[in-house]
Amino acid sequence: MADVRLTGVKKSFGAVEVLHGIDLDIADGEFVVFVGPSGCGKSTLLRTIAGLEDLSGGTLEIDGRVVNDLSPSDRGIAMVFQSYALYPHMSVYENMAFGLKIAKADKVEIDRRVRAAATVLNITDYLDRKPKALSGGQRQRVAIGRAIVREPQVFLFDEPLSNLDAALRVKMRYEFARLHEELKTTMIYVTHDQIEAMTLADRIVVLNAGVIEQVGAPMDLYEHPRNLFVAEFIGSPKMNLIPAELVENLARSATVRTEAGDIVTVAVDASSGKAGDRVTLGVRPEQLGLTEPGSPITAEAVFVETLGNTTFAYLTYSGLAETLTVQLSGTVRPKTGDHLTLHVAADQAHLFGTDGNAFPRP
Repeated sequence: MADVRLTGVKKSFGAVEVLHGIDLDIADGEFVVFVGPSGCGKSTLLRTIAGLEDLSGGTLEIDGRVVNDLSPSDRGIAMVFQSYALYPHMSVYENMAFGLKIAKADKVEIDRRVRAAATVLNITDYLDRKPKALSGGQRQRVAIGRAIVREPQVFLFDEPLSNLDAALRVKMRYEFARLHEELKTTMIYVTHDQIEAMTLADRIVVLNAGVIEQVGAPMDLYEHPRNLFVAEFIGSPKMNLIPAELVENLARSATVRTEAGDIVTVAVDASSGKAGDRVTLGVRPEQLGLTEPGSPITAEAVFVETLGNTTFAYLTYSGLAETLTVQLSGTVRPKTGDHLTLHVAADQAHLFGTDGNAFPRP
C-alpha cells in the first residue's frame, strides 16, 4: 500500500492546458473517486498518475518517491481500463498470468497469485474458459484479477463499469467495495456516474475544467457544497437553483425574495452580503416538503412521475427556465395542474453569492 501526493500537477496537449496545477493528497489505503463532466480532466489526471501521460509540470509522489520520470511498470501501480482488454485467444488463467510471465516470475509464484486473486473475485470456476464464454461482469473481474496478481501499491480504475448494464453495475459496485475492504489497498477510481462515486468513495474529488472544485467525503459534498458547480453536479435529481434577492443578512440567517415574490429564510452567515444583492437559493428535491415547517413557496405541477415508493413532481416556478423538482412519498400523487405549497426548511436550504460560492453555515 502507498499514499499518493500530487503537487502543482499540470498537463498540456500542445498549447492547450488540460490540468491547471492539481494539488491532492491521497492517504494510504484510501478509496478516492474522481468525478466531473466530460472533458473536465479526470481521465487525464488518472493517466498522469499511471505514467501513460507525461506531466507538463508539478510533482507526483507514490509512497514518498517522486515518480515523474518512471515508466508505468516501475511505479507500483496497476490499471483497469474501461474496455476489458483481454486476450481473446487466452484462457482466464493465461490472461491473469500474462504480465507475471513477461516479468519472468517463478511459475509457482504465478500460480499462487492467480489462484489467490481468482478466489478473491469468485472466478475460480472460470480459469479454463476463454473471454468469449464469459459475461460482461465476469470479464471485468478477470481484468481486475490481472491487476491484483501484480500486487500493486495503488490500483487505478478508469470508468470500469461503464460498459455494463444497470443491474450489473449495481452488483459490481458491491464487488468493488468488498474488494477494497479485503485488499485494503489505495484505490483511485474515475467515473462520470455520481452514484458510483457516492457509494464507493472514502473521498470524492470533483473536477471541472482541469481544476479541483471540492474534495470531501460523499455526504460532506452533498450537504455542504462549496459552490454552485458542486451543488448542481452532486445529487440526483440535481439541486433546485432559484434566483433570488437578498433582503436581510444576519450572522446566523438570511432572508431572500424569489422572483415569484416568496420570502425564504436560510440558516447561513450572509453578513458579507448586502440587501439587494443577487443570490441563488439552493434546495434539494427531497428537502422540499408539503407539510414540514419552513418558508412556503407555491408552484404548479406540469409533469408527475410515480415510481412506486417515490413520486417526482416537476413544477413551473417564476424565474426558473427549468422546472422545479420535488421528491415526495410514493403515496402522494399530485396531478398535472395542481398548485403545491412547498416548505423550505431554513437549515436544509443553501445560499450562493454572485461569485457562485456558498455562504457558510453559522
